[in-house]
Amino acid sequence: MNLSAYHHQSRDTWHSLVLVMPLFVIYQLGVLWSGGVRNGVDFMTDTLWWAAGGELSTYLAIHLGALVVMALAVWVLRKKRRLQLRVWPAVVAESAVYALFFGAAVVGIMDALGLSALLSIGLALGPEASVFQNLVLSIGAGLYEELVFRLLLMGGLLWVGRRALGWPGWWAALWAVVISSVIFSAVHHLGPLGDAFELGVFMYRVIAGALLALIFYLRGFAVAVYTHALYDVLVLVIL
Repeated sequence: MNLSAYHHQSRDTWHSLVLVMPLFVIYQLGVLWSGGVRNGVDFMTDTLWWAAGGELSTYLAIHLGALVVMALAVWVLRKKRRLQLRVWPAVVAESAVYALFFGAAVVGIMDALGLSALLSIGLALGPEASVFQNLVLSIGAGLYEELVFRLLLMGGLLWVGRRALGWPGWWAALWAVVISSVIFSAVHHLGPLGDAFELGVFMYRVIAGALLALIFYLRGFAVAVYTHALYDVLVLVIL
């Protein structure tokens, strides 16, 4: 597979949804054995539990069905020669490179703007949280926050800018990156479990959101999801 084919396939939205399905299943099952730990914008867990009628066996069967659907999607795409499975490890490897330098990039941008890089931004559950709980939280953040703030929100803003307002592509993208990143940061300060507002914390997330938005725009949904998840794993689980 040449670089051009990899770039096209890894950016395709439908391929991206297939590529992130393993994270979806791992997270949804992980919630069961992590004491109910979940991401703040996780809108699926309660819905699936309700659909399962509160029965664990049914809940597990739903996820088994999701795996079957994923396998069928992979088979169909491969049959049509539209997907090669070796795209997945390449996406993970590319995302891992971005994740390694992600924090340094955000801090560097903040320093360049003369902002205080306050890094204790409340991502972890606290010192009493287990490694497994933080792992589940990291996967959930990568999956659901990219789904809500990048794929749905930023994607929707791009559509409005380009189609409804007729803006040039670069202007629509700039509007979408800025608005979605500000909302992404602001949501973390809302509600009783939200972080107390600190300018450094707020701006850290705005810049982090903008970088993830650029990754989403240039490299697609799957790369953004894995970059976000792997960065959180690095911060919450490994370091």
